Amino acid sequence: MLRVLKQGASVALGLGAALAGTSGAAWAGSAAQPGQTIGLPTGAQLPVGLYFVNLSSFGVRDTSPNSSESNVNLPTLALSTPWTVLGARVQFFFSQPVVASSVRGAPYQSGVGQQLLAGQLAWDLGNDFGVSYFFGGYLPIGTRFLTQEASFTHRFAASYTGNGFNLTANMLYGTFINERSPSGVLYPDYVNLDLTATKKFGKFEIGPVAFASTDLPTNVVGYRRQSQVAVGGLVGYNFGPVNLQAYVTRDVFERDYGGYETRGWLRAIVPIYQDKGDVAPNRTLVTREQGG
Repeated sequence: MLRVLKQGASVALGLGAALAGTSGAAWAGSAAQPGQTIGLPTGAQLPVGLYFVNLSSFGVRDTSPNSSESNVNLPTLALSTPWTVLGARVQFFFSQPVVASSVRGAPYQSGVGQQLLAGQLAWDLGNDFGVSYFFGGYLPIGTRFLTQEASFTHRFAASYTGNGFNLTANMLYGTFINERSPSGVLYPDYVNLDLTATKKFGKFEIGPVAFASTDLPTNVVGYRRQSQVAVGGLVGYNFGPVNLQAYVTRDVFERDYGGYETRGWLRAIVPIYQDKGDVAPNRTLVTREQGG
């Protein structure tokens, strides 16, 4: 599938603040949606070109007395250039998320999230191994529904994509410029880890996936760190120029989110333009690896 897509999203959804407030204080989760890079070989290089990717997910968290629901859409443009820096391919990303949520049965709220602007260096180490470093920023936004404060994101990924496998670990580390928003919401720094272990069989792709996320410590009195671990499975199908991936995840551990979440995800990957000379013969337009 698509070699790299670090889809940025500002998806605190208001859920962190609503589910975990204490002593009159409220806080939000990570600026990057945990699990958003599952299924992507984010340590590898994209073939030179321009790509559109949309990841849509719907989750239900078992909060009491009523469940909490959220829909997150992450449309992203990815540009892979022919330029290199320190032996790494230079790549750029832009995301504009759109989110809707209902907290504990309350009426749905919806809105646009923070735009993400980012660049990436991706190294091909040979023998189907690759590593990458991604750096970007979430722009501030004037809404009290989603994350408001600007932040930086650093992402470190490693991938093995030989023999039809996608074995990828992607660590996302985020830091907020301001710890609190004007409305008093606390934004702790965070670390997310997205894991993929899939195998291609012809045009199909299947395998287990997982993700974990945690807030980092803060000195704020009354603060309780949110964290979670989720596992699931992914199925993908290569239609030619367009690839689809679907996966389902379920929390096996959560702290201070108010309940366990089950989430379904659907990703569409569409090449808008691709340098055919950068793709090996008889391979798909989106990846260097044949679907089988």
